[in-house]
Amino acid sequence: MLIGVPKEIKNHEYRVGLTPGSVRELKAHGHNVLVQTNAGSMIGFSDDLYRQSGAEIAATAKEVFDRAEMIVKVKEPQRQEYQMLRSGQILFTYLHLAPDPEQTKGIIDSGAIAIAYETVTDDQGGLPLLAPMSEVAGRMSIQAGVYHLQKTHGGSGILLGGVTGVQPGRVVIIGGGVVGTNAARMAVGLGAKVTVVDKNVRRLKEIDETFHSRIQTAFPTITVMEELIGKADLVIGAVLVAGGQAPKILTRQMLSLMKPGSVVLDVAIDQGGCFETSKPTSHEEPIYVVDDIIHYCVTNMPGAVPKTSTKALNNVTLPHILNIAGYGVDEALKRDQHLRNGLNIYRGEVTHESVANDLGYSYHSSGKLLNVG
Repeated sequence: MLIGVPKEIKNHEYRVGLTPGSVRELKAHGHNVLVQTNAGSMIGFSDDLYRQSGAEIAATAKEVFDRAEMIVKVKEPQRQEYQMLRSGQILFTYLHLAPDPEQTKGIIDSGAIAIAYETVTDDQGGLPLLAPMSEVAGRMSIQAGVYHLQKTHGGSGILLGGVTGVQPGRVVIIGGGVVGTNAARMAVGLGAKVTVVDKNVRRLKEIDETFHSRIQTAFPTITVMEELIGKADLVIGAVLVAGGQAPKILTRQMLSLMKPGSVVLDVAIDQGGCFETSKPTSHEEPIYVVDDIIHYCVTNMPGAVPKTSTKALNNVTLPHILNIAGYGVDEALKRDQHLRNGLNIYRGEVTHESVANDLGYSYHSSGKLLNVG
């Protein structure tokens, strides 16, 4: 199979779909790889390095899209990219379709087969292709929060860890999954007072045991949320509904309870955001202010540490890429229920129930479309 890797074009996105090492693995299995020139140059993966690994270098994205049987990316295709997709072409990348009707329609109209990293599952019920970027985003969320809490950057002037004789700052993390756990780990390491909020009491117990009572946990009733938010210096939104739009957990009314100069950081922004006042931002302009509260809602947070992120992502995507290329997409989907769960659009039909429900499309079971017995 000929696999194409275009250069990412989203604002300040320096990650790349395949590392030179992944290219070498694909070549060893008899596949060919076409990489757009300078696709990995910003993170030290030069065109020469890709050539040495066996890739062919393409001059333009159009050449990659025109020739490749499968497109491997990192971020969702931008308009000029999904307009280049063709019927039956495989797209393997993060998609986040539920809050993006324009992209969804574009992929449907193309007739392409779109598999989303973020909805591929595993035997433990996890999302293994989302997990490494969730780890990165969770850890980065505290770094970003610390930065924007500084008075010189518009914040309240709180040092999260405090110092001798001065109380540390308070961090509230909404969601106890991969993002929330990694955010908590960083915040605890800095010495902040941390509370993790989750509706799953069993998960709260696991978090208590993991952190040996160094953090607090809470069940999110309205009263509890208002009390926590009113005292918080930094709030991390880490809520996830796989494939669907994130629920709005932090309301504008709750926001008004916060201290001026506090920071809210919405890691769920890729799925529409879990704060009522959230709107997508970029690394170029990461923040905006609502009611004296700083909002950080960058849609590609891990793109700020692209070398780490690219390597971590390739560790989990490469086995699936090898299977798709080796068996062909239909057979690979038939063989692997977890990969099939990642199928969001198949030749013009929406095959992920949450995407269909959120955007008003008819849902078509991937198993039926593929005649899985």
